[in-house]
Amino acid sequence: MDSKPTLWASVLAATGASLCCVVPLALVSFRVGGAWLATLTRLEPLRPVFVVLTLAVPGMTCAACPITVKKALTRVDGVTRVEGDYDRRQAVVRFDDAKADVAGLTRTTADAGYPSTLRESAK
Repeated sequence: MDSKPTLWASVLAATGASLCCVVPLALVSFRVGGAWLATLTRLEPLRPVFVVLTLAVPGMTCAACPITVKKALTRVDGVTRVEGDYDRRQAVVRFDDAKADVAGLTRTTADAGYPSTLRESAK
């Protein structure tokens, strides 16, 4: 039984499979990276863009209120993370801007009994 063709096929398959990891590592070692590196893939147009924003929710009056706000916001399609903060009366929301928007998020909190507005960032 001749194992040379099997050996070469295995080496070739392993080399091909590792290129997806080796090429980006080589580029990063030459200080090529970040968003430019991500554009090398054909899937770039399909990559979601996540937005993180802070909603002011002044109607939160107890420590349980952020839980209700979080539950409502996490049901919105495209929302990937919500952090409610009772002390600051706010909710930090991370979402895919192709699936959700600020108007929909504020409408959701209002429907849950907690009207909110977009909090302007400190400059």
